[in-house]
Amino acid sequence: MADRTKSDGNTGTREQRPARFARWSRWRRDAPAPRPWRTEGLPEDGQGPQKPGWWRLLAWFLMWWFLLFTLTTLQDVGSAQVASVPYTEFTDQVRDGNVEEVFARGNTIQGVLREPVERPEGEGAYTEFTTERPVFAQDDLLAALETRGAEVSATPVTTERGFLANLFISLLPVALLVWFWLWLLRRQTGGAGGLLGRGRKPRRVDPAEIRVTFADVAGIDEVKGQVAEIVDFLKNPDKYRKLGARMPKGVLLEGPPGTGKTLLARATAGEAGVPFFSASAAEFIEMIVGVGASRVRELFGEARKVAPAIVFIDEIDTIGRARSAVGSVGGRDEHEQTLNQILTEMDGFTGTEGVVVLAATNRADILDPALTRAGRFDRKITVGVPDQHGREQILAVHTRKVPLAPEVDLAHIARTTPGMTGADLANLVNEAALLAARRGHEQVSTRDFTDALEKVQLGAERSVVLPREERLRTAYHEAGHALLGMLQPGADPVRKISIVPRGRALGVTLSTPETDRYGYDRDYLKGRIIGALGGMAAEEEVFGVITTGAESDLQTATGIARQMIGRWGMSPRVGPVQVYPLEGDPRQAGASEALLEAVDEEVRTLIADCYAEARRLLADNRDRLEAIVAALMERESLDEAEVYAVVGIERRPASSQLVGAASDSPVRENPAGDTVATHRRDG
Repeated sequence: MADRTKSDGNTGTREQRPARFARWSRWRRDAPAPRPWRTEGLPEDGQGPQKPGWWRLLAWFLMWWFLLFTLTTLQDVGSAQVASVPYTEFTDQVRDGNVEEVFARGNTIQGVLREPVERPEGEGAYTEFTTERPVFAQDDLLAALETRGAEVSATPVTTERGFLANLFISLLPVALLVWFWLWLLRRQTGGAGGLLGRGRKPRRVDPAEIRVTFADVAGIDEVKGQVAEIVDFLKNPDKYRKLGARMPKGVLLEGPPGTGKTLLARATAGEAGVPFFSASAAEFIEMIVGVGASRVRELFGEARKVAPAIVFIDEIDTIGRARSAVGSVGGRDEHEQTLNQILTEMDGFTGTEGVVVLAATNRADILDPALTRAGRFDRKITVGVPDQHGREQILAVHTRKVPLAPEVDLAHIARTTPGMTGADLANLVNEAALLAARRGHEQVSTRDFTDALEKVQLGAERSVVLPREERLRTAYHEAGHALLGMLQPGADPVRKISIVPRGRALGVTLSTPETDRYGYDRDYLKGRIIGALGGMAAEEEVFGVITTGAESDLQTATGIARQMIGRWGMSPRVGPVQVYPLEGDPRQAGASEALLEAVDEEVRTLIADCYAEARRLLADNRDRLEAIVAALMERESLDEAEVYAVVGIERRPASSQLVGAASDSPVRENPAGDTVATHRRDG
């Protein structure tokens, strides 16, 4: 086999190549290409020359244009000093002996006068001139010039541009066009795809300015503990290698959006003090097959050059979806090629390069098994929604630079924000700060947080003037929700009732649990259905009609009932079977038509029974319903203390909770889609 390290198809060895070819190869190797990823913490010595940007291209173009413009302008100015005179005036100057020398080409005569002559138009004197000799002239011009001592020369007075100058000016636009296309070719990432869809230009980031550490990550202590081992390996690899341990090739972070997966990956790199390559999986995909694979190769190649390093791929489910579900033919689809390249690159790690791949997704269930197997992603870490203590820690992190009033209790805010992720809490703090700034406060108060929480959870207030009849109907609707929520044993406390229009709703009722819930029993879920149907039941009980304002309530009630019967086995008739899969048609999962009909009948029966119970409770407590309505019509909004005082019901302590299966995610198991129960009357 030929020695490829010595020859690459050229004559002679690599050491014998011409220096010019070596410089060209080094330029091609070191020339940076646009890459669809961002970097942090790259060392100073491994940086190639920066690519010219559009502004640099424009600067070069303007410089060349200005140079060409200056040259042509100077030439025009120089040629403007040569006066064009009539032939008769030229013959007069010859007769007077004022012509010093002339140059003739055809019938064109150029010359220089001994003494300046004023132009008849009053444009000043001239000494250099040009004129045209008529073809019908019969004079002996040469004899007249020789008689008066004029020198007849073959050298032109005004020198024209030479051949090289004309060639340079004519080729300059072509050279600029060729240079522009060469610059585009250097920017492409591979094949024709670089011109059709170019990746994002890598950006040097100062680690001292934006890199984060574990001190900036709060609320997920158990996750930080699992990642800390990777940080320790990157800092002290010899401690593990001498025991035969190898670093995990990949770590998969899965969890709902906004829980801090990207922040955790950046904090891992910042804590370890290694370069961080961040890319979104969607940025690898182009319309040309093969572009994504080439970008993956380049990304991992750059990471190996500066190892130890961390490669973070966000939303990896974009390209890591199971290949049987991609719908490609023959395995030539761009998604498949990109995924195959990632699999190949991760197989190439031996555990000693010091390159760790972190990936984030909120759809781990659809990833290809070849990607998630041990040996590629050795660890799978679930980043869930923070609990009450975690939310308090997250609020403390986000309020470090926010001046808080002394009465602000972050623990209380954490208790009233169940189900919120780190991103939601950051948005809450920002909204509170914006409200405080608009109100002219120097510190963010508890009221600012309360109003911001209402805006985030319930929506912004609308300046809509409702007729009194519509406001009264809305008040009965929301009072029905609130009263049934207070009457149901074990129900979540009512935090807020309002008939102020917010978002799409004409009124809202907010209920949140005292503590985080991770599992639900049948009685609690039936109470949620009864509470959701309270608005519709109140309208029919008082006015005898049903309006469209109960649309969202019916969606909530139907969703809870379907999950109770079809997923959680809470029906004696259907039994402990799961009829509805997490995704897709239940018929494809094996459910028969008879079973689906039985589920539908049970759902309809459950909702009908809950609706009848709601009407019965409202009829038995009509005086309390009227009291809430009267207070709402007077004040428009009632907080927790006010509504319980109006009804005359004492707050009961939170009842014991049944803990669900540990394998189920609390967010996915939440029957209403959110830990915060919000009932509204749609407008």
